Amino acid sequence: MTRTAAATAGFRRRRNKALWTGLLFISPWLAGFLLFQLYPILMSFYYSLSEYNLFSDPEWVGLQNYKDLFGDSKFYLSLYNTVYITVFGLLPHLAFALGMALLLNMSVRGQAVYRTIYFLPTLVPAVASSLLWMWLLNAQYGLVNELLGAIGLVEPNWLVDPAWTKPALVLMGFWGTGTQTVMYLAALQDVPKVFYEAAEIDGAGRWSRFRHITLPAISPMTLFLLVIGLINSFQYFTQGLIFAEASQSVGGPENSLLFYAIYLYQTAFSFLNMGYASSMAWILCVIVFGLTLLIFRSSARWVYYGGEK
Repeated sequence: MTRTAAATAGFRRRRNKALWTGLLFISPWLAGFLLFQLYPILMSFYYSLSEYNLFSDPEWVGLQNYKDLFGDSKFYLSLYNTVYITVFGLLPHLAFALGMALLLNMSVRGQAVYRTIYFLPTLVPAVASSLLWMWLLNAQYGLVNELLGAIGLVEPNWLVDPAWTKPALVLMGFWGTGTQTVMYLAALQDVPKVFYEAAEIDGAGRWSRFRHITLPAISPMTLFLLVIGLINSFQYFTQGLIFAEASQSVGGPENSLLFYAIYLYQTAFSFLNMGYASSMAWILCVIVFGLTLLIFRSSARWVYYGGEK
């Protein structure tokens, strides 16, 4: 064996040893991924093409679940409720978080205290905060209606009137924007101050500096929060389910709180129609994937990265 061949064989042995060592280290994650993620994903797709109720073997029905789904009025209603909470919840909450981040980024005495106080509600579990807001929004003795009445505004029946149940959830959502605010705050502190100084010398006002410097500089963070918020909004569940308890029904008054994830949960674990629920899950996956892809495609027009020219 020549010296070159021996060196090549030695390199291959070391490479194979490194490969197996790496596989050994990631084997716990790999086993978990195959068993608890990939396998359920594949089985849910199979169940979406079957009639399955947990107590009998799956019966192949092809695309019948999807056909039934597109003829289901509750499917469209739950999708509408979810789109409502996404459009009227996600975008205003991001705008509010950005506004609070701008305030908390100001150099004032007690800045750390203000930041801590503002972030504290984010640490409250979703169930606890939902129960708290059910008390605040109570039509008879809730603090929100007392404040509205004191200034002469309409006092809605937040928890019972179908026209006000979703706005109630949107209002509650402002309570938990601490995480988005902190992330926006980190993005704001990463904007080079030299940009503001140069713009100020050129006579740019506050609005011009915000529009032409701040917004483009933090646009990558906006993109991240928009995508994550979109995914979370289409999985909106806990708050809607807790609020619906006020009307003693899963979907709330006139199903105004029947969000997509709640309807999916109801179909799977109340009606035990796992095949139909699996088809709902795959439709949700396609919708979220499509909207996420659309956002990424459009991001080239409004997201700015510092290294780009």
